[in-house]
Amino acid sequence: MVQVYFDNAATTPLRDDVIKRIAEVMKSQFGNPSSSHSFGRLSKSLVEKSRKTVAKCLNVSAGEIIFTSGGTEANNFILKSAVKDLGVNHIITSRIEHHAVLNTVQQLELDKAIKVSYVNLDANGEVDFNHLEALLQTDAKSLVSLMHINNEIGNILDLKRVSELCKAHQALLHTDAVQSIGHYKLDLEAIAIDFLTASAHKFHGPKGLGFAFIRKNSGIQPLIVGGEQERGLRAGTENVPSIVGLETALILAHDNFETEFQFLKALKGYFIEKLTSEIPNIAFNGHSKDLEKSSPTLLSVRLPMPEDKAAMILFQLDLKGVACSRGSACQSGSSKKSHVLEAILNDEDLQKPSLRFSLSVFNTKEEVDYVVNVLKDLVNV
Repeated sequence: MVQVYFDNAATTPLRDDVIKRIAEVMKSQFGNPSSSHSFGRLSKSLVEKSRKTVAKCLNVSAGEIIFTSGGTEANNFILKSAVKDLGVNHIITSRIEHHAVLNTVQQLELDKAIKVSYVNLDANGEVDFNHLEALLQTDAKSLVSLMHINNEIGNILDLKRVSELCKAHQALLHTDAVQSIGHYKLDLEAIAIDFLTASAHKFHGPKGLGFAFIRKNSGIQPLIVGGEQERGLRAGTENVPSIVGLETALILAHDNFETEFQFLKALKGYFIEKLTSEIPNIAFNGHSKDLEKSSPTLLSVRLPMPEDKAAMILFQLDLKGVACSRGSACQSGSSKKSHVLEAILNDEDLQKPSLRFSLSVFNTKEEVDYVVNVLKDLVNV
């Protein structure tokens, strides 16, 4: 059976070089990085080399990179510590953030009585910058938490503009960059971001490993205590093979950035062209149809068919060997509609089935052709 994987926003396949490097480290560099003997020192050197590589890619210092178990932990760490340690009592976010941010913010609102404000969005999920500026006009200690690339509709946030607004109003800025690190180059020397989070498995690295960028002298204290690992900010023995796997994946992503970015942009453009020509009245959510305003890895489509007719569409696609999703993988066990689409679509459009196709450099035009034909048959049944 044909097998097509278009769910790369959920997780990406590991590159062969990443698998090879992880296996090498697992086999021969097994020492505890906190141990003082040669085995430990070798493992420690691998961790620190990886930290320097990540820092170089973001144009920051190595001491500002803290390895975590992934984006969810990193988001929790930053948001909770900002309230606990930095006196933040007002968080500004949007209703289309990942639940790792939204649920954490809502918990802080209940447990710590902080104020939470949600910036207005237009019908495409674009941030209303005038409203954001109005929300920042407060005496409260504020933190803005807005994702760089939305994980469902692919919208790209103008981080430079947000950072300038935050700086003008003495607010802290956190961005969930899980869908952009490895696909975009961010210069954090040029953009005044205080905190950033990333996850290796979104750019062909291992699961269970990510990192937080925490601007030096931020005042953030550890959320997980115990040992002195990760500059004393995240206790627990480091996962050396996965850290090296993250480094390898990031190096490959950066070394091949321009070629792979243009490939993905062309493939997404071809996908849009085929869908538009083969399925009349198909629509696209957010800015996902706009190749300049959205990530080349994400395409959110709205099918011209009633919801009841499409109740089993993911199952039907799976039977044809097609892997995609209706939203974030973290919500796959829920019967609720996408909170992202609920925030931007009107009631009529929300009743139509939407699918998220997310691409990687391992996809092909032939796979696009196959998926479009399968979708065409399902829509016309």
